[in-house]
This record gives sequence, C-alpha cells and structure tokens, in this order.
Amino acid sequence: MLARSVGQLRFISANSASITRPHRKVYARMYPTVLVQPDGASVTIRYHQPRQIIQLPVNIWTLSETERKQRLEQRKPKQKVKYVEDIEDGFDSNKYLSYLKK
Repeated sequence: MLARSVGQLRFISANSASITRPHRKVYARMYPTVLVQPDGASVTIRYHQPRQIIQLPVNIWTLSETERKQRLEQRKPKQKVKYVEDIEDGFDSNKYLSYLKK
C-alpha cells in the first residue's frame, strides 16, 4: 500500500514501525519509557512518543570544581596520536647469494 504525503512517496508495511518511529503528529496512546535522572536514578514514566530511554542532562554548575573540569575535558575532541615508525633494516641480501642455484 502506498501513502502520499506532501511531496513524498513512502511504502508503509508492518515492518516500517520496527525500523523507525511511526510518523504521526499526535500519538493515540502513552508509551512506557525509562527516564534516567542526572544522579543515575531511573524511573519508568509514560511518554507521548515511543521512546526507549530518555536521559536528562547534568547541570555542570551544580557539580564540584574537579567534576566540572572532568566533564568539560570529556567534551573536548581528543587529539589523535601520530605514530612514527623507525624501522632499522639490517638485512643484507648479498649474504644469501651463495644459497641461490644458478
């Protein structure tokens, strides 16, 4: 079955809801969702969209100075380590010429 929306053509089947969320403006029911609070506690709530988990953000200004610096350091992009390979080649091919058959 085909469904037409504004400028878009989509195939609707029973499998489409398992891949993405249903595209609706208003959901007919409330869905059980796990809400994770900033202190790590989790509560099951009823949410209007089908979500698995919702994690509330941590207010960094309520943390101690050391925890705040640690969180801000984790947000910065990590620098890539460059490896410099120094291969010392002590192989001498002339040493093995006597083993070759003519």
